[in-house]
Amino acid sequence: MKISTKGRYALRLLIDLAQHNDSGFITLKDIAARQNISKKYLEQIVPILTKSQMVQSNRGFQGGYKLAKNIDQICVYDVLVATEGNLSCVACLDSDVNTCPRKEDCATLYIYEGLNQVIKTYLKGITLQDILSHEQSFDYII
Repeated sequence: MKISTKGRYALRLLIDLAQHNDSGFITLKDIAARQNISKKYLEQIVPILTKSQMVQSNRGFQGGYKLAKNIDQICVYDVLVATEGNLSCVACLDSDVNTCPRKEDCATLYIYEGLNQVIKTYLKGITLQDILSHEQSFDYII
């Protein structure tokens, strides 16, 4: 499993919105400038996050984007699944039902199932709140 640019940028976009959560709707232009990401690229990511009900949009004057949920309700796993699709480490576990003809005889299947579970548990355990808190702990060190 390798996280694509889309997944990484989606997470940065959400972190930016979380950092400016009290500012109302934020324009993609502002996020793009702060995060050094192309506005056009963010325009491709926002619909995914809106459809996944993580981001809310507002058109017109003072339009832009803001989080649709509290920062402690958005976990990294949900962001990456929304943008990457499946986070499975092997193809036979890409769907809910393993249709591999060798699944009954596969000596290594349990390894990959375990790895998938570890990844899922780890990423579900990290919210935007956790990321902001972690970031703030570094501010005190510097």
